[in-house]
Amino acid sequence: MTWVKICGITNIEDALAAVEMGADALGFVFHQNSPRRVDPEHAGRIVAQLPPNLEIVGVFVDPAVQQINEIAQEVGLSAIQLHGYEFSGEKLQNLLNSHKRKLFVALSAPNLLQSESGLGGFDLPSSSRNQISAIFLDSGNLDQPGGTGRAFDWNRATSMASLIRKDFNLVVAGGLNPENVAEAIRILKPWGVDVSSGVESKPGKKDGAKVRAFIERARQAEATI
Repeated sequence: MTWVKICGITNIEDALAAVEMGADALGFVFHQNSPRRVDPEHAGRIVAQLPPNLEIVGVFVDPAVQQINEIAQEVGLSAIQLHGYEFSGEKLQNLLNSHKRKLFVALSAPNLLQSESGLGGFDLPSSSRNQISAIFLDSGNLDQPGGTGRAFDWNRATSMASLIRKDFNLVVAGGLNPENVAEAIRILKPWGVDVSSGVESKPGKKDGAKVRAFIERARQAEATI
C-alpha cells in the first residue's frame, strides 16, 4: 500500500483530520524560512494528542546534528527528513549513530536531472545505505529547499527513480495534489507520496476535502501499477 505523508501540519485539527482520513505520516516543518514552520513546543503539544502508531516526521534544512536531536526528543519525532545542500557522509553517519529514528533524505530532482552521474554526487556512505528509510525526490532548489508547490518532470525522472528504487524506498514530493497524484504513482512507481501545499486552503491550513481526495486517489492508483 502506498505510504502517504501529509506535510506542513501546524494545528491539531488538521492533524486529526488527516489521521482519520488514512494518512500514514504527518510532517512538521522546523525550517526557519518556511510559512509552515512550527516551533518544537507547539509541535510537541500536537503530537501528544496523536495515535502512537503514526509516523511523526520532522523536516529540517541544513541543521546541526545536535539541533535535530534536541527537537526530535522534545517533539517525539519517529523520523527525520533532511533537506538541503550541506549533506556529507559524516553528517548522515552522525545522525544515524546518535538516535534510532528513521532517516529520510530529500534530494532535488531538477538538480539531479542536470547532473551527469547517478545521484548527482550525493555522498552516501556505504555503511549507512541500509539505514536510510527512504529517498524523497522533491522539486526544491537553493532558494526554496522544499514546499515549492511545483512538480518536476516525472517522465524525464523515470531512469533516476528506477536507480533509487534499486536500493531505497522512493517517495515522490513536490507539486502533488489530488488531480495528479495518480499520474505520479503510475509513472514513477514510488513506495510513498508526500504532499503539503497541494492539499491546503492557504499556507499552513489544510483543506479537508483535498486531503481526503488525495489519499483516496493515491490508494486507488495502486491498483493500476
